[in-house]
Amino acid sequence: MGTWDIGPFDNDTAADFGGDLDEAAPEERESMIRGVLKRAADPADDLDTPDGERAVAAAALVVAQQSDGEPACSNYGPSEPLPELPADLRTLAVHALDRVVSEQSELAELWAEAADGLAWRKDITRLRDVLDPPVPPQEEALFGI
Repeated sequence: MGTWDIGPFDNDTAADFGGDLDEAAPEERESMIRGVLKRAADPADDLDTPDGERAVAAAALVVAQQSDGEPACSNYGPSEPLPELPADLRTLAVHALDRVVSEQSELAELWAEAADGLAWRKDITRLRDVLDPPVPPQEEALFGI
């Protein structure tokens, strides 16, 4: 089936990751999310499509637990409850999302050629902005940033 929409779980790889989380013991779920994010955030190699797709899904799960985040789970995301994820996953998810949209990302390259590529990139930016909100311009001027 491949990819059917721009959402974090709207592709086979991410949907499978959601299923893997559901099948895992509750105490293993946080480490699974951490492992996916660490693999994507590692600058050592180019980021392949499956690792990028899993990273977007994992980041969306971190976003879903933020006070201003939206639920990430579509019909294809995990249905079992996740533990409260540690705060350090926010930073790791930001690094992973930055790599997902970088020049070293096969996924970004594929979306650049797709009709919905701009919408996908905006969705990644939306997720990232929840994890690391941009500084509003008026605050930049106030604080000399």
